[in-house]
Amino acid sequence: MRDAHNGWEASAAAWLADMEGGGDFGRLHVLDSPMLERVREGRFKTALDIGCGEGRFCRILRTEGVEPTGVEPTERLRAAAQRRDPDGLYVGAVAENLPFEDETFDLVVSYLTLIDIEGIEEAINEMVRVLNPGGSLLIANLNSFSTAGDWITVPGGQTRFQIDRYLDERPEWVSWRGISVRNWHRPLSRYMQLLLTTGLRLTHFDEPAPSGGDASTADRHRRCPYYNIMEWRKT
Repeated sequence: MRDAHNGWEASAAAWLADMEGGGDFGRLHVLDSPMLERVREGRFKTALDIGCGEGRFCRILRTEGVEPTGVEPTERLRAAAQRRDPDGLYVGAVAENLPFEDETFDLVVSYLTLIDIEGIEEAINEMVRVLNPGGSLLIANLNSFSTAGDWITVPGGQTRFQIDRYLDERPEWVSWRGISVRNWHRPLSRYMQLLLTTGLRLTHFDEPAPSGGDASTADRHRRCPYYNIMEWRKT
C-alpha cells in the first residue's frame, strides 16, 4: 500500500500542508457529500478507514455517530491523525494484511486509496474479510478514465482530455504541490471483476458532479469524470 517505495513517506509533509484547509477540491466539493449520504443511509456503528492519512474522514465519521478505526502505514500521517484525534484508534498496517479479526466492522471505507495499493486483490479480500455480514464496503476512487489520461492543448489553444492505454494496468508517478507519489491505473473492469468474485452485491454506483468551489476547477471535473463511488454489501 503506502510504503517507502511509493513516495508517501517523502511526501507526508507536503500532503499535510495541502490538507490544512480541510481537504482538497475533490474531497470538499465532489466526494464528501455523496459519501456521507451513503454513511447516513447505512446507519453504521463501526467503521474501518483504509489508508486514512491524517485521519480527516475518521473525524468526519465520528461526527456522524460512527466509531472509526483508521489504518495508515505512513508513520508521519498516522502520527498526525492521532494528534488531531487523541481518543481515536489509528493502526499502522497495510491494506493487504489487516490486523483485525474476521467480521469486525459494519463499514469499511476506501476513500481514494485503491489507487495506492499494489496488491489490490489481497487488499480487497482483506476488506471483505473484516466486514460484518450485512455491512458495506464504501469506495471512492479515481475514475479509470482519469488515471488513463491527461489534459492536452490542441491547435487553437483549446484543452482536451486525452485517454491512452486504458486497458494496460500500470503504476505511474504523479506530482502536484510538492507531493510525488506512485498511483496505479487499472481499467474499471479490473476493480469490478475483483469485487464481484468476493460475493459482494453492488448496491450503489455514481460518478458525482462537483458542487461549489472554484468555477474553473468545477468545469474540468464536469468535462472529465474524475471520480466514482461504489457501495458493495456483504450479504
